[in-house]
Amino acid sequence: MDIETAREYCLGLKQATECFPFDEYSLVIKVMGKMFALIDLEKANSIALKCDPEYALELREKYIGIEGARHFNKKYWNKIYFDKDIDDKTILHLINHSYEEVLKKMTKKMRNEYNSLP
Repeated sequence: MDIETAREYCLGLKQATECFPFDEYSLVIKVMGKMFALIDLEKANSIALKCDPEYALELREKYIGIEGARHFNKKYWNKIYFDKDIDDKTILHLINHSYEEVLKKMTKKMRNEYNSLP
């Protein structure tokens, strides 16, 4: 997978938006104002995604190309390398998982607002 494919997929999810709150190289993708992905545009070889803590550890043990995301709470965030041993289908699954993890943590009010949007 490449960064443009990952970006387009993320932005195709309901209510996903992009911004650069940290610097010009760290593309943040949010749903309802909550970050679920960060794509490193400078190195162009990875994406940071939120993950269930137990699942995050399983993934790190299974794949060489998944590690705790630097500058994030490693309990909840993984860095996935596009150029290592993770196939595109798995990366797309992990993007969806990250998106769902963020939705699960939203308040009832935010979830109701999200559900009412097209």
